Amino acid sequence: MNAPVSPHHDVMRSQLGRARGLGSGHSGTGHWIAERVSAATLLPLSGWFVVQMFRLGGADYEEVAEWGGRPLNATMLAALVISSFYHAESGLQVIVDDYVHGKAHVPAKLGVRFVTGILGLLGVVAVLKLALGRPAPKA
Repeated sequence: MNAPVSPHHDVMRSQLGRARGLGSGHSGTGHWIAERVSAATLLPLSGWFVVQMFRLGGADYEEVAEWGGRPLNATMLAALVISSFYHAESGLQVIVDDYVHGKAHVPAKLGVRFVTGILGLLGVVAVLKLALGRPAPKA
């Protein structure tokens, strides 16, 4: 008795035809470099932020608001917020590209970009409000 043979379908396609659409999108290297650069910018900014938070430990609201209103501190905070959300968006895009398929892929990519963009914008607005929203101290 012979075992049933499963049907075998030969597809007459060239190797190029099989590989088309499955190869490099020509953006992987640039994306990889951008992730590394954003991570490299986060190292000193995060270290600066941790040191500043230890220095401000036990400070009241007025002291922290005055610290955040200084131009150098506001600039560093804005850079930290921008770098953090850019890095988060970049990493989440890779996750979506790797693990979300089908019809959900495009909405997921747009959702990641929208949510990280809005949260980053809110962070920058908070830093600007802290830096610009306080009147100068009276002498």
